[in-house]
Amino acid sequence: MIKYFTNIKIQSIFCLLISTIFSTGNSQSIEEAYFKLISSIETQQEKNRFDFINSSFEEKGKIVLKARGYLIDVLANEIFPYWYGTPWDFYGQTEVPGKGKIACGYFVTHTLSALGFNIPKKKWAQLASEVMMKKFIKNKLKRFSNVHISVIREYIKKSGEGIYLVGLDSHVGYIIYINDEIKFVHSNYYQPEIGVMSENIEGWNPLNDSKYRVIGKLFSDEMIINWLTQKTYN
Repeated sequence: MIKYFTNIKIQSIFCLLISTIFSTGNSQSIEEAYFKLISSIETQQEKNRFDFINSSFEEKGKIVLKARGYLIDVLANEIFPYWYGTPWDFYGQTEVPGKGKIACGYFVTHTLSALGFNIPKKKWAQLASEVMMKKFIKNKLKRFSNVHISVIREYIKKSGEGIYLVGLDSHVGYIIYINDEIKFVHSNYYQPEIGVMSENIEGWNPLNDSKYRVIGKLFSDEMIINWLTQKTYN
């Protein structure tokens, strides 16, 4: 069963634990664990790539399906939790969770890169959110102008569970819809001392307040095949 950190109380405890570990001088162990995770993702990606290349057409479909579940799981349940509590800064570019600060665009590109997508992290992080999303998700984007957040919630529910990229007036992040819960995961400039967090889409946050929103669902078949074949994005 795929597990997800969608409970805000669990996230708060996790952030407190991470902060305590860093404050007691054990940041190196967290850093090592994070990069071991990235190494394990690379190993899994290479194994899946080999299987995909050497499989029949029917088997390829099963590999794509399995890879999609793996990517959703590891992004939501392993990569994101490492980043929770990493402070926000407009110029933040840290690649190490909890060490330094991270801007919203860099949070998105660093986590996608950690997942194994071969993207130009710095270049994309500095683009307007919609421009970056077009490069990754192409034309499969839905745009909303001046609508209540309830419209966004309804759209996500109709579009199905999974992970979405969302670009706003001057911000970018993820929307997670898993187990009938919808969360906004981002490096939050409203609360820069906390930074990366998972929160409800309603309330005091950039997603709720933004006048313009563009949303694209991650992990289409094409995107999974690009991951399996280690395509280079420009």
